[in-house]
Amino acid sequence: MRAWAQKITGSWYNTFSLLWIVIIGMQWVSYTEPIWFKETTALVAFTLIGISLVEIIFPFKPVFKLFIKAAVLLFILYYILSSYSIFIPDTQSDTISDFILSMNPYIWFALSTWVMMECIIRLVVDAKRVLLFIAMNIIAFGILDSFTTAVLWEEVAWTVFAGMGWLVCLHLRKFQLKFPQGWKRLRRNPLKVIANVIVIFALIIVAGVNMPEVPPVLTDPYTAWVNYRGEVLPVNTTAGGQGGLDSNSESGYSRQDNQLGGGFNYDYSPVMTITTTERSYWRGETRNEYSGTGWEEPSSARRFFDEVTDNELVNGGSGTIQTREVSQTVRMLNEDVYPVLFGAYAISHVQSVDGEDNFSQLDWKSGQAELHWDTNPREIGYPSTYSIVSQVPLVPVDTLINESYEDLYNGSVDDSYLQVPNNFPDRVVNLAEEITAEVENPYEKVYLLQQYLTTNYSYTNNPNLSLKQSRDFVDSFLFEIQEGYCDYFSTALVMMARSLDIPARWVKGYAPGQAAFGEDMMLSQSNGETPTMSYTVTNADAHSWAEVYFGEEYGWIPVEATPGFNMPLLTEQAEPELAETPEVEEEEAEELPEPVQNTENNSFTISPVIVWTAGLVLAAWACYALWRNRFTLHFYFLRLRVGKPLTPDQKVVIETERWIRSVKRKGFQRKKHETLRESVRRWETEAPQVAIELGSLLEQFEMARYSPSHVEENEWQNVQRIAGQMKKRLKTARA
Repeated sequence: MRAWAQKITGSWYNTFSLLWIVIIGMQWVSYTEPIWFKETTALVAFTLIGISLVEIIFPFKPVFKLFIKAAVLLFILYYILSSYSIFIPDTQSDTISDFILSMNPYIWFALSTWVMMECIIRLVVDAKRVLLFIAMNIIAFGILDSFTTAVLWEEVAWTVFAGMGWLVCLHLRKFQLKFPQGWKRLRRNPLKVIANVIVIFALIIVAGVNMPEVPPVLTDPYTAWVNYRGEVLPVNTTAGGQGGLDSNSESGYSRQDNQLGGGFNYDYSPVMTITTTERSYWRGETRNEYSGTGWEEPSSARRFFDEVTDNELVNGGSGTIQTREVSQTVRMLNEDVYPVLFGAYAISHVQSVDGEDNFSQLDWKSGQAELHWDTNPREIGYPSTYSIVSQVPLVPVDTLINESYEDLYNGSVDDSYLQVPNNFPDRVVNLAEEITAEVENPYEKVYLLQQYLTTNYSYTNNPNLSLKQSRDFVDSFLFEIQEGYCDYFSTALVMMARSLDIPARWVKGYAPGQAAFGEDMMLSQSNGETPTMSYTVTNADAHSWAEVYFGEEYGWIPVEATPGFNMPLLTEQAEPELAETPEVEEEEAEELPEPVQNTENNSFTISPVIVWTAGLVLAAWACYALWRNRFTLHFYFLRLRVGKPLTPDQKVVIETERWIRSVKRKGFQRKKHETLRESVRRWETEAPQVAIELGSLLEQFEMARYSPSHVEENEWQNVQRIAGQMKKRLKTARA
């Protein structure tokens, strides 16, 4: 066991090099996260870590390690596939054969990752190859950043960091092999090496953060080509890829909701036309878990899907109030792939997909009323047309406005719709309580929150993020930025409602779009049928809003909090509803569509904690450097005072005066009538343990003061050294 531990500790360079390889590999996992399935991303990440741990923990011959790695790889495959319900262990069936069948194609991703790890470990073994490897990764990230919609500055930064760490470790390893005795001395004082490395990294971080922003001199080839053709550069797409992260990002439906904020430009590219009997918001997905920066998708979301047949879809939160049947025929106008089929809330029946009644690609998430589409590219693509039927609730406002909290919830509320982060700011809660202090029932509280947001905050697609101080997205919007688009307003309404113990969730989809009066409407009117209208929906119509749960009877009710938008909510009366924004013309609403995606600053920003830590390290290093050179600085200032350089004799005298003052604090008093020699002889009697040092110091002083020959330049440093030894002896003697 001891020999095993010695082998592990002796191969420290191998351990650190694997750490840097894993860090670089995880940047590629980060890039592929929005492209691959979640299980594939998790499999590759676990394979990277698992193979590295085997390489570190088992310092055996490569042949033996291959068998261990193969076993670890099979375990990782089993764990990932069973966790994501791709393989479900069943004792009543042939589990092994089922597992082997379910491994395709995931095993190829795992094996490819393993092979690449083995190649890197065996080929990247010196400084030149490390530099080449890092350069290849940075160039690849740069090309992908320029020629795709991905924003990869963070990945580049981590790759550079890992490369620097790798080169430092390689340099230390070479020193260890070339100078084993020097390495032993270094091991006795490891803090010196670590401190120097930390200071260098801190210098690079602080210098990088404070470098002036310079616009690019040259335009990358892809952007130049797009501009030459007169097209719009697709900084972000609606295919659920990496969201654009600056004010040049384009609007559109995105899956990335965990980092809300930033700004965008309008993209009026068409998405779909919807022929329907009722104008509506076209609902996509919901989110329950607020992280403080955005909305997280539950990792176990895939497990709660139901198959779609020709039967009606069961909506878990539809309530028991009266509804109106709304038919919709959707025709897609682009080739993008979306995670869901869009429709008016709430979809109750699927009639056809691409003209057929084959629904094998559909999954129904009843609790969130989401109709998911299996986007596996190896099978059929996203449908070009589909027909669905929704049951839209007719909200009885007169009744709902009189319902108390106890009447609506009867002591039973799903905690997932009341979730708030542990560090959720108190001033948001206090503001919500202050706004709703005069009313008691939930409907009126939500109405007052909605009115407060639409009245006191401005709509803009490019909010001033320089005002942002708080880390919490809602807190910074309400108290600092005070302007924004739908993501700001809808998230604020949901979280303020939750702070009042009113269940709410965040929804994203599309606003109604532009209405077109065509032949379908004329034909339906002439036949005495319910008139249908066609709406053209573009990327600029992407939108988010809130849904509030008003108990089992009323279910989930949509609520619009964004100024300039009008929720087409059906009620049992013709009066303005809770979800409408008063005194806003519909024409205005159509001019203010916006995205449901993460849009932050495009430039990669380092966490303030890292920057402050680096600054503190540099400050500590500067203080240490000043302390180490305090005597040199002291002589420099004395030189300025006397107007000429100090001689070595003068420096020795100054150092003698300094150590005399220091021993005075230890009880060695010098009498007025005594010469230094007389005082030293008396001190030697009083403290014999430092007699040698006192004699040496006296000798240095007398040589500098009285000897006709001058002392050497470094003699004053000997005075410092001997005085330091004397202090240590005195301290030890007193202890």
